[in-house]
Formats: sequence, C-alpha cells, structure tokens
Amino acid sequence: MSNLNDHSGALGEGVRAVRNRRSPWAVRGELSNTAMMALAVAGFVLPCLAWIIVAGSGWVDGIFLPTLPRVLLSVQTWAREGDLFSDIGISIARVYCGFALSLIIALPLGIALGALTPLRALLEPVIDFSRYLPAVAFIPLIMLWVGIEESAKVAVIFVGTVCQMVLLIAGDIARVPNAPIEAAKTMGASNQEVIQHVLIPAAWPAMFDTLRAMMGLSWTYLVVAELVAANSGLGFSILKAQRFLQTDKIFAGILLIGLVGLLTDQAFRWLHRRAFPWHHLRS
Repeated sequence: MSNLNDHSGALGEGVRAVRNRRSPWAVRGELSNTAMMALAVAGFVLPCLAWIIVAGSGWVDGIFLPTLPRVLLSVQTWAREGDLFSDIGISIARVYCGFALSLIIALPLGIALGALTPLRALLEPVIDFSRYLPAVAFIPLIMLWVGIEESAKVAVIFVGTVCQMVLLIAGDIARVPNAPIEAAKTMGASNQEVIQHVLIPAAWPAMFDTLRAMMGLSWTYLVVAELVAANSGLGFSILKAQRFLQTDKIFAGILLIGLVGLLTDQAFRWLHRRAFPWHHLRS
C-alpha cells in the first residue's frame, strides 16, 4: 500500500510539473500561435495608442512629436511626390552590400579563430580592440581611401560590422563541445576534416543567428553611412529633413528603416527554421 501511495504521489508531482511547464508565465512556458500573434500585434498597437494620445493631447509641440496621421501623410507625400521607393531600394542595396562584404571576410576568419588556438591568441586582442573604434571616426579616412561614391557608404557599414562578426562567429565555433571533436580525431580526421565536418555543421545554427544579429547592426549604421556625400537613401532623407525641422518626415524615415529591418529579420528567422528544423523542436 505504501509503495502504491508513493507511486501515486510521484505521478501527481509529475502531472503538476507538466502543468506548470505548460503555463504561459512559467519559465519557457508554452503559448499558442494565436496568443503569440495577438501579443505581437499588441506590442505594436499599444505604443501607437500612446503616441496618438500624447501627440493629440497637445501636451507636446508638434515640432517635437508629430501626430501619427501626420507622419503617415508624410509617407504618402514622399511616395507620391518624392523618391520613396528609390530611396528604400538604394538603402537596402547599401546595407546588403556592406553586410555581404563583412560576411566574406568574417566567416572564414571567425571559423579559423574559433578552431585554431594560436591564431585566436594572435588576432583576437587586436580585433577586440578594433571593434570599439567608432565607424563614424573612419569617415574622413574612408573618403580619402575610396572616395565619396557608393563604395564609401558600403565601407562604413563594413567597418562597423566586420570585427563584431568575426568575434561572434569565433565564439560560436569555440562553443562546440569537445566530445565530437575528440571522436573525429580518434577516427583519424585531419584538422581540415574536423573543421569541415564537425565544427561548421555543429555551429551553423548559432552562426546563422549571429548573421541575423549582424544584419540588424548593419541597418543601424545606415544613417552614418549616408553621411558620406549622399544624395539619396532613407538615411540621407532623414538628415535632409532635420535641416528643415521636418520632424514628420524624420519619423517616417525612422519607421521605414525599422519596417524594412523587421522584414529582413523575419526572413532570417524563417530561413533559420527551414534550414535547422531540429533546432526549434521542444522536448
């Protein structure tokens, strides 16, 4: 009887643990897709409501905080009378080119740093130092080295992201457990084979998340990049609007950058789920 009571008690504890785990407010609790979508929409709607209330109440001068309808009208006017879609396309091209250039350099270098300890000891301190140098400080040198054409805008984004990307990718590689590496070495795998068949496949999900984060960082450097003798692009339009105190257009440009960046981020998230479905399974 006592064994039966113990078994029933343990079963009850297990059921309660499962229920607690499924509670939305538990650590890593479960939430339906519908509830997640509703909360995501609410996360956008609530700030917009606060904006409408504060800007419409007259508490803040419209020069400092334009109303949401005024900002939306600015977007409409920009699209109808200006070069909105051209500016969006140019800014996207600059960000993607800067990101791609960083990726070409950072991916192999980061993998090498994460895999080879002597190389990491040699290069990690100087790269760590370099990532704290502000990209905007390099603008005079970039203009001197590559001129003021499109390559200069791309170079600013590259300078702002490449060191961060190298170190994060190196960290993703370094976090691969030793067990599969030792197993591969025991079976006679060379360094190149360990890197190619063990380290890179094991670290790919984390590296893909790193690339997603670096794409977001690339967008934050857009306005800085378009300081370099630009005459088009979303960042340039924001800076131009600042000169004439067109705060509605400044807000419009900021929101458009955020929207395009969000769509890019969601594309990365979708690709991550398609490429690594096992990484999103919940036990």
